[in-house]
This record gives sequence, C-alpha cells and structure tokens, in this order.
Amino acid sequence: MVFSVIIPVYNRPDEIRELLQSLTLQTYQNFDVIVVEDGSDNPSVIVVDSFREQLDIHYFFIENVAQGFARNYGMKQAKGKYYVLFDSDCIIPPQYFEVLKHAIKTRDLDAHGGPDAAEEGFSNFQKAINYSMTSVLTTGGIRGKLKDPGKYQARGFNMGLSRKAFEATKGFIDPNRGEDIELSMRLKKAGFKLELVEEAFVYHKRKNTWQSFFRQSYSFGQNRINVSRYHRDAVKLVHLMPSVFLIGWIMVIGLLVIGYWFPAFSVFLTAGLLVYGLWILAVFLHATFLNKSIQVGLLSIFTAFGQLSSYGAGLMTEWVRKGFGR
Repeated sequence: MVFSVIIPVYNRPDEIRELLQSLTLQTYQNFDVIVVEDGSDNPSVIVVDSFREQLDIHYFFIENVAQGFARNYGMKQAKGKYYVLFDSDCIIPPQYFEVLKHAIKTRDLDAHGGPDAAEEGFSNFQKAINYSMTSVLTTGGIRGKLKDPGKYQARGFNMGLSRKAFEATKGFIDPNRGEDIELSMRLKKAGFKLELVEEAFVYHKRKNTWQSFFRQSYSFGQNRINVSRYHRDAVKLVHLMPSVFLIGWIMVIGLLVIGYWFPAFSVFLTAGLLVYGLWILAVFLHATFLNKSIQVGLLSIFTAFGQLSSYGAGLMTEWVRKGFGR
C-alpha cells in the first residue's frame, strides 16, 4: 500500500509545521507528501524545506483556486495508489496509516472518511469547539460515529480515495462549498465503496475565534443546500434539525413576551423552557464528563448553542435564496 498525502495550505505555515511533524512520527512510512500552496501571501515553502530530510515531500505553488481544486491539483501530481487528504490544521496520530491500511485491505475500500478529536494539550475553547462539532447532542452525531459506516459522508479535513476512484470521478467539482460531501455522494453513486473508518481519526487544531466559528457553522448550513444543486437527496430530515432548534428558541423568546399579556400561553413557554433547559444540562454534563473539565462543559453550552443556531440559519437562508433562483 503506497499512500500520497495531499495538503492544501493557504497562509498557514505555522499550522503545517505541526502537521508535517506529526507525519514524521508515523509507524507506517510508505507515503509521500504533496503540499499545494493555494496562492498564499505568507507561503510555507521554508517550513516544507525543513522537512525534506525527514519526509518524501513535494511542494507546489499555484494561483488561488480554493481548497477543492487545490486538492485536485495535488492528486494529479501524486504517485501513490491511494490519496489521503488532510487540512493544514490537523495533527495526525502515529498509528493513522497502520489503521487505514488495515481497514482498506480488510474492508476492500475505495475511499474513506475519518473523524476528528481534540488532543489533551488543546485549549479549553478548542476542546469546546471539538465537542460541538462531534457530539451526538449537536450535528456531530452524523459526523464521525454511525452504526452503518457506509452511510458516512467524508469531510475534506480527513478523507481519502484510491487513484482509480479519483480518475473515474475527476475529484472535486466545487472549489469550497460542501465539495467533500458532494464528492462522497458521487463516489458512492459511481459504485465505489466509501466508509467511515472510526479509528483513523485526526486531532483537529482549529484556530477559530467565537466569531469565526459561528461564521463557519453558518457556511456549513449553506453548503448543505449548495450540495443539493448536484444531488437532490443531499438534504435529509436530520439536516433540518438545527433549523428546528433555532426556530424553537426564537419561539420561546416570543412566548416570554406574549405570555406577559396572554397567560394562557404559559404552558407552551414552560414546555419550551424545560426542553431547552434539559438540553443545556445534558450538553454541560456530557462535555464535562468527556473532557474531565467543568470549564469545557460551560464553554460547550455556548459553542454548541451557537453552532446549531448558526448552521440552522445558514441552511434556511440558502434554501430561501435557492428558491428565488439565486
């Protein structure tokens, strides 16, 4: 099994240093690395050069085309038989390629997706974001843990496909708006076997602020609708839940106002407060238990609430725009 690792990077030389360092520690070393600099103003070539004695690494600078097309460029340069795609803000556990090689051979996979996790040394905020992105109490229940691994839609920060699958599908057809989900769906429809490999996880060291995280969550909601341009079955009932969550708490606020003049609505207000109160408590206890930190538990309430609401808002607004033909 010969792997080619494809890494698009845009103005993040410090991030890619940690990623490349983690690749030097892999227990399975039969891979090369393709770094595609996507038109950066702050290129990472000096960082890449510092790893040339430790890794079989190749650096390419291209005009900015966004991550999907940058990955396509990298796969066209690759020599391996199976391409593994990472985002530059990921850190790869030492056993990753051993685990992946075993899964590909024993499960006869043409493509895969893997989950993300938080490393012990991450900040409390990063751990709270990770909880929001991976928890069963948010949208994370469909991100990295499924009873049927064949239903998984791989994400670009940690996914891979064979050379054969890439040549048949031509890779990504959208530069950066749910392009990974679209490719996952197209691979399966073309008859290729793509599954979740839960043990092939990465540590996702996001550098978000509160504002950028919620903005990113908003765009994820938009992206789901964008994918429906290519696949009518892209939006399922489960993807609407964040919008229901958002509408629900807006209605609770409305009931707080209305209940002052119309006491008869108090029963609905009580029910709404109970539902959201129980969810907040569940998030706090679950995040605290998983991270062994009350601080992470408290932060997770806000990151989870904002992530669900932002995703729901992005999905609804893009749906309306699509309805008007935009």
